[in-house]
Amino acid sequence: MTQDTSVRSSLEADAAALGQRFSAGDSVVDLVHARARSVDEALAELWRLTAGDLVESVALVAVGGYGRGELHPGSDVDILLLLPDDFDSGDNDKLSAFVTGLWDLGLEIGHSVRTVAQCVEQAQDDLSVVTTLMESRLVTGPPELLDAMQSATAPDRIWPSDRFFAEKRKEQIARHRRYDDTGYNLEPNVKGSPGGLRDIQMIGWVAKRHFGCRTLAELVDHAFLTPGQRDRLLEGQAFLWRVRFALHTLTGRREDRILFDHQIALAKMLGYEDATYTLAVEQMMQRYYRTVMDLSRLNDILLQLFEEAILMDPDAAPQPVNERFQVRNGYLQTVDEGVFEREPSALLELFLLLQQNPDIRGVSAYTVGLIKRNLHLIDDGFRQNPRNHRLFLSILRAPEGVTHELKRMNLYGVLGLYLPAFGRIVGRMQYDLFHAYTVDEHTLFVVSNLRRFALERFDHEFPDCSQIMQRLEKPEIAYLSGLFHDIAKGRGGDHSELGAVDAEAFCLEHGMDQADAATVAWLVRHHLALSTTAQKQDIGDPDVINEFAALVGDQLHLDYLYVLTIADVRGTNPKLWNSWKASLFRGLYQETSRALNDGLEHPVDPEQLIGEKRGKARAALADSGMSGADIDRVWRLLDDNYILKHKSDEIAWHTRLLADADTDATASLVDLRRGPDGDGVEAVLYTPRVKRTFAQVTAVVDELGMSIVDARIVPLKNDFSLDTYVFVDPEEHGDIDETRLDKVRAMLTGILDKSDEEIVPVTRAPPRQARMFSTRTEVDFSRDESRDRTLLELVAADRPGLLSKVGQAFIACGVNIEAAKIMTIGERAEDVFYITDLSGKPLEEDAERRLGKDLLKRLGDQA
Repeated sequence: MTQDTSVRSSLEADAAALGQRFSAGDSVVDLVHARARSVDEALAELWRLTAGDLVESVALVAVGGYGRGELHPGSDVDILLLLPDDFDSGDNDKLSAFVTGLWDLGLEIGHSVRTVAQCVEQAQDDLSVVTTLMESRLVTGPPELLDAMQSATAPDRIWPSDRFFAEKRKEQIARHRRYDDTGYNLEPNVKGSPGGLRDIQMIGWVAKRHFGCRTLAELVDHAFLTPGQRDRLLEGQAFLWRVRFALHTLTGRREDRILFDHQIALAKMLGYEDATYTLAVEQMMQRYYRTVMDLSRLNDILLQLFEEAILMDPDAAPQPVNERFQVRNGYLQTVDEGVFEREPSALLELFLLLQQNPDIRGVSAYTVGLIKRNLHLIDDGFRQNPRNHRLFLSILRAPEGVTHELKRMNLYGVLGLYLPAFGRIVGRMQYDLFHAYTVDEHTLFVVSNLRRFALERFDHEFPDCSQIMQRLEKPEIAYLSGLFHDIAKGRGGDHSELGAVDAEAFCLEHGMDQADAATVAWLVRHHLALSTTAQKQDIGDPDVINEFAALVGDQLHLDYLYVLTIADVRGTNPKLWNSWKASLFRGLYQETSRALNDGLEHPVDPEQLIGEKRGKARAALADSGMSGADIDRVWRLLDDNYILKHKSDEIAWHTRLLADADTDATASLVDLRRGPDGDGVEAVLYTPRVKRTFAQVTAVVDELGMSIVDARIVPLKNDFSLDTYVFVDPEEHGDIDETRLDKVRAMLTGILDKSDEEIVPVTRAPPRQARMFSTRTEVDFSRDESRDRTLLELVAADRPGLLSKVGQAFIACGVNIEAAKIMTIGERAEDVFYITDLSGKPLEEDAERRLGKDLLKRLGDQA
């Protein structure tokens, strides 16, 4: 065995021993430092073996995280070879031999070779270099070289603490922005996300630059940390270190992202177990989110304290606000440390004052610390105090700053104590691909969306929602329904029903009248109704509109539900919102509004609806120059069922297509157009009735990376059918370029000459995250009595080619499809199909059994 091999073997043995100690539950703090010591020994030995007489004149220096003595199994090992000014270039071969040996050790090495003067030159204008050099530590070699470098790069020479702090603050803001300013993403980065390890390091860097502190604990001596804050900071760091150590061990490499791929195994490695209502992975992630929330709060406090000490005037005179609060250097603070003890209501008053005084920059770090130390005052007596009820409702009713202050209340821990049910959902994740945020973060996003509807400066975003929201006399009803709509998640049972009970009790306790409290409770109970009706039912059916109008009851409830629904869907996952959903929701709202205006005692009349659609379509066609005779010729093919299923603009589009064709011939047609509302594409196929296009079209669309959201297949009176499909690109919003549109058109045109069995193979792989979930396939049949057809509801793992397989099952079992409502909820497909047998009748029980068996065989229980 060579000496280099011996060094590597020793390093690997140390790593294996550390892994065993981690599995046995040893302190991760000890393990991280032990890993650094092991690497120290290995590098020092390799340096001795390769450097010859350079060991006396060149310093081997650990920098960055390695310089702090903190290494995880896959961490980068950053080193500096610090050369004397009189270094002989003839010794470069010895340096090269050492560097070559480093790579042979199997470490992720980052190295630089510089003199002291070169270090200063590099660090002068490079923030990352000076930060790295600040954390330098001698591994072996002459200490005077390191002393000289540290002296030459000290804050009295380059990068004074005020400049360093200002630039580091900008760097953190930019980094947080890359993570959407939240540590609550479902696949967070344990190092870079807000509240992660980099935020802790940020505190250490500034403390070292300004105070010369070697450890975070030394900030207590400078009165910048209380002993309690120090303990929370170190406990949070230890938890994140344990997560990171486990990630590196699990993946065998440097991996700082807590990906879905690893979360279940990670939870098991860290000792979590499934409970009655919460999975082990959900418990682990809730602990993670609550930890980074607390660390974010500490980061804010400390950086603000640094800002006050480094950049602001410590002798600035305070400006009084009232008996309890004052403003100093632009920040709100208590007049003394006993304010909250004397007047606990000030814990809420503070947030109202920030709304009423928008020029105030924020809360002073000193006061944030006081809030944390006085949170115990928010008890049952506090929650039952009428003054506090008035303060909380005043915050919700304020003309500005509602969302901002609710988020601040959550960050400071006030909201979860004032609303204990909200406290239980803080940091609560839902292990799926549908919900992009934790429950509390999602809830505050919903309230934020509602607030944007209420403010005129955001009218351009959702004009119809803004118009509705701004005419509501009591917007706080919408905000409260947003706060409570998911508040019962994770308790077991129906979260909508449980949340409605909580919401009504809260509203009544806060002095709201019975009618307003009942409205909030109704909205929480039915917050999913508009979304599921629009996406899973045929809203062209007057019976569906009448039934939904009866549920809503009046225009006021419809208005509140509409704005809540759009705020909720947009706050669930920004990638799921598109103009197709917007048009569905808007269409249901408009038709329901009309039904309510006519009166529930006068249900929507199908004949009247048909007449109005024909009238609008005819007017549009006449404006485009089409003669009445040509319109009538095409419309002789269209029955009332077709009119009910399509909008007037679709009827006009289809009429133009058929008017230019010989509808007595056997030629098939394809046409495409961009969605009228922006996103997506609409395609129409005119084909013989015996040709069933669903399996082929869905395969083509899937292979192109797009998603079908709606399908309507209507027989005409000449044994042809008009098949209309709507599809969107889930990764892009806005117009699809012409080149891609031409490709879709060409592939759909190619279908016309193929037999029903010639299906384009779908080769696209499922998304990485989707492969981590298992969804049992469920098939359920019911009878749509009003339309004399069968309703098939399918739940399955979403995957490329799913709908095509469903279409192939329909062909194999002799089933015609009239319409499909496609709803993808993260990794789950929840689709509804309106089907008949080949004679146009509902399926018999035997046919349902055959189809159900065929679907289960094709789809299986998971993707």
